[in-house]
Amino acid sequence: MRKIIMSIIAVSLLIISCQKSNNYNYVFATGGTSGTYYSFGGSIASIWNANIEGMNVTAQSTGASAENLRLLNRHEADLAFVQNDVMDYAYNGTDIFAGEVLTNFSAMLTLYPEIVQIAATKSSGIKTIADMKGKRVSVGDAGSGVEFNAKQILEAYGLTFDDINKSNLSFKESSDGLQNGTLDACFIVAGIPNAALQELSLSSDIVLVSLDQIQLDEMLRKYKYYTEITIPANTYNKVDTDTKAIAVKATIAVNNNIPEDVVYNLMKTLFDKKADLAVAHAKGEELNIETAAQGISIPFHPGAIKYYKELGYDVGNN
Repeated sequence: MRKIIMSIIAVSLLIISCQKSNNYNYVFATGGTSGTYYSFGGSIASIWNANIEGMNVTAQSTGASAENLRLLNRHEADLAFVQNDVMDYAYNGTDIFAGEVLTNFSAMLTLYPEIVQIAATKSSGIKTIADMKGKRVSVGDAGSGVEFNAKQILEAYGLTFDDINKSNLSFKESSDGLQNGTLDACFIVAGIPNAALQELSLSSDIVLVSLDQIQLDEMLRKYKYYTEITIPANTYNKVDTDTKAIAVKATIAVNNNIPEDVVYNLMKTLFDKKADLAVAHAKGEELNIETAAQGISIPFHPGAIKYYKELGYDVGNN
């Protein structure tokens, strides 16, 4: 009898051990608790956990893109929300990551555009980027992706930060500056409508500055992580014309150590359950296989490549 009991215990422990070996416990690095990355990341994690056997993804609040890429590189996160331009900087050791090359991550998919929105007060007289010379302009937080977006756009017009009266302010501070007259213009990189600009447009007359096609095309050739986009008229109060802009993409990057079949299942589940994701979070509506690989300038994870190829998209490996 004792032998039988011991055998049963041994078999039970083996079953438990096998079950545990099929569990996947992953950390999903997102952003601040009040931002889109954190809330959308939580919704995505819930979709995965509910539909993939043994999957346990935890959305973790972080400092967003740059920190997330470092977390992936140090194996302290398994998946991460990042802007695709910051991802490019990290992989190539440029700009924000000058002298610091990170390679322990790869791309999975892009989710939605984060548009470089350039707002100015009507009273500033700014109608094109060239008009910013000598003006008071906020270019986002110091060292942020926004600051580098602003730098690159100004350079396309032959300007540098030395040509403007530069401030490094948050989106809300930038909006307040336009409202109280201490700023003439600001750069904001976000989905549309952006809450700070939306609120500003209800109390102040603003313009959105379009990019000229020549400079826009030049930037698309030079920086593979940008995509062209139009901000529709009436996105903001009294802004009644379309605005030509460029956008970076909110992207999911993954640690290279995640197995190919796991990343494949994560991709497939996300698209198979798109309707559920759209109910869980408004940004889920923007998930689109047609654009999911656009703006990626670094290698894709093999599991992502497998999924794209299964649907007829030859993404190669950048």
